[in-house]
Amino acid sequence: MKKLTIFILATLCLSSSVAGPVRLNILKKRPKTQNVVTLYDTVRVVVTDTIRVEPKPAPRIDTLCHTLTPTQIDSLLHVWQTMSITESHDNYFEQFSADLTEECNLPKDSLYKMRLMDMVSPVHLPYNSAVRKYIDYYLENKWSPMSRMIGLSKFYFPIFEQELINAGLPVELRYLAIIESNLNPTITSRAGAVGLWQFMPSTGKNLGLEINSLVDERCDIILSTRAACKFLKHLYDTFGDWALALAAYNAGPGRISRALARSGGAKTYWDIYYDLNAETRGYVPKFIATAYAYTYHNQHGITPSATPECIASDTVTIHRTMHLGQVASTLGIPIETLKFLNPQYKIDIIPAARKPYSLRLPTNYITQFIEHQEEIYSKDSLYLKEYINPANLDKKRAEGLGYTYTVRNGDNLGIIAKRNRCTVKEIMRWNKLKSTVIRPGQKLRINRPKPRS
Repeated sequence: MKKLTIFILATLCLSSSVAGPVRLNILKKRPKTQNVVTLYDTVRVVVTDTIRVEPKPAPRIDTLCHTLTPTQIDSLLHVWQTMSITESHDNYFEQFSADLTEECNLPKDSLYKMRLMDMVSPVHLPYNSAVRKYIDYYLENKWSPMSRMIGLSKFYFPIFEQELINAGLPVELRYLAIIESNLNPTITSRAGAVGLWQFMPSTGKNLGLEINSLVDERCDIILSTRAACKFLKHLYDTFGDWALALAAYNAGPGRISRALARSGGAKTYWDIYYDLNAETRGYVPKFIATAYAYTYHNQHGITPSATPECIASDTVTIHRTMHLGQVASTLGIPIETLKFLNPQYKIDIIPAARKPYSLRLPTNYITQFIEHQEEIYSKDSLYLKEYINPANLDKKRAEGLGYTYTVRNGDNLGIIAKRNRCTVKEIMRWNKLKSTVIRPGQKLRINRPKPRS
């Protein structure tokens, strides 16, 4: 018992030296709730500090949904293409439109020569009296077609330029179509050459163009231009000079080769100038004058005529025989617009029974054509029934070659013949006239494609 008392006293002394004064409740247990609360607080802080909010990934562009219909997209594309073509057209002239003060005081010959030198081109553009004669014609003659050519060029030139660039040829060769056809894809020469680039039937077929009763690809804007590029490239490879190549395009490579051989060592167009016929002598000077008058028309006060409304266009492929009227009536496109864009179809029929053909449409009608394709094809019995009879085909083909002209004040047969690229005798024969006297309001049958005004 004594030993037990001594052990307890020793324990109490040891505890007092460490924990301070001894209290009665020293051995009491702490409330359990204090540990629970502390534990709860500790857990809450840890959870709050470790939560991370991950940002949502940005949506991918190719998964975004738009609300525009295909037709609306076509309309926007049509507007954009039209603006782009117009801007490119205007930008070309702006680079030559600087009105320099020193130019105003230069003599006409010096002015023309200086400006031609500024038109840097792989096709040499020299200046001489022959060139000046044609420049004056384009700038000063009231019958000059230049105003109309500038207006039409906004539609035709982008197509020409693309094909020329694809063929690796100078884009300045686009002016050749002005000389050949005044940008009229259905015009026919007295010799029988047809189209923008004026190919004879044999030449067109040799270049791969289809020519038959329903289709004449010499009038096709794209295919005839590709054929012209092929022919021009061959001529340049043959003569190695663009002036000689242009002369050969007009007169034929055989005549130019013979003229070079007869001259005894001549190497340029100007060396054989006087050995050529009158038309070919004027061909290259006319080309140079056309390039000048087109480029500098602003400085000479020439106002372009109206531009075709459908300068932005594209093609669709046709796999069934179809009349242009089927498209016009279904989509609401004027038939004149379809004929303007597709002059290769002589009586408005696309004979796509055995092989596909292309149909050119304004860009804003492409999707509509695809959406209504079955409806368009379903009208073939209505529009093609009159052509099933061969007699109707012959009648329609004869009508497609000409038009009725109404005589105006100041007209005479000579003016009308010149305007339509025919002779006075032909007009008299077509209309059974016994004299050349005509009166205003009189109707005349002209068996030539109608020139575009």
